[in-house]
Amino acid sequence: MAVRPLVILPDPVLKTISEPVTRIGAAESALIADMFETMYQAPGIGLAAVQIGIPRRIVTIDIANEEQPKAPQVFINPEVVWSSEETSEYEEGCLSIPEFYEMVTRPAAVRVRHLDEKGVERETSCEGLLATCIQHEIDHLNGVLFIDHISRLKRERVIRKFAKAARQAREPA
Repeated sequence: MAVRPLVILPDPVLKTISEPVTRIGAAESALIADMFETMYQAPGIGLAAVQIGIPRRIVTIDIANEEQPKAPQVFINPEVVWSSEETSEYEEGCLSIPEFYEMVTRPAAVRVRHLDEKGVERETSCEGLLATCIQHEIDHLNGVLFIDHISRLKRERVIRKFAKAARQAREPA
């Protein structure tokens, strides 16, 4: 297991639509282990493979808080097959957009069809924080960032800020 570097806005890979996983072998298992290691170290509660530069449809999630035992979940090729009409609003953040948080409204509950880490097809009912997190990560797989759900003005301000920071990081000291 290894902690991998996170892809940070404005890197265009974040807008990439991830490819489906057709086979789950040793490489995918190693990627999943690295994703959990990276997510826990960050620290975060969800990570899409594209956030470490691998545009494959793999998501890792663990919404357990610090007082609870770890509860890792893997979603391979996840797709929302049902969403509630009721919505909820959470203050979202993203490991690829560090230290920026904004309120986002999403369906309060979803049902997700996916493969687990052994390749078994499952349907998982998600509500509360898990529903928000899985929708946020599935968005990543589709090249969508949580800032795409906020006002254009706020989104453009955030993108400019991260683009400027990226330019400054590339300039010689």
